[in-house]
Amino acid sequence: QVQLVESGGGMVQPGGSLRLSCAASGFTFSDYDMSWVRQAPGRGPEWVSGIDTGGGDTYYTDSVKGRFTISRENAKEMLYLQMNSLKPEDTALYYCATDTVHGLENWGQGTRVTVSS
Repeated sequence: QVQLVESGGGMVQPGGSLRLSCAASGFTFSDYDMSWVRQAPGRGPEWVSGIDTGGGDTYYTDSVKGRFTISRENAKEMLYLQMNSLKPEDTALYYCATDTVHGLENWGQGTRVTVSS
């Protein structure tokens, strides 16, 4: 069974940093593109970042470009999102998800990020 477990969220001040982690199991992690998606309170999900199977190609929504970095370590079956220069509008529940031709099929339970002074 596919399992994705996010961690690393918390509360930080504007301008601060967090590193989110996603531990994968139950599937061949290295065969899947992966994404981070977030959902702010009262809003629908927003795709944030994606990474190809080998980690060589990365993609970001405009609002996080230059601030966030997605990466993966396939041998550890881990996905990461380094978030720097955090803004209050980054406050959301962050999910990792498998990225397939059929969409973001598998999601974790999410980890909460709160950016507030």
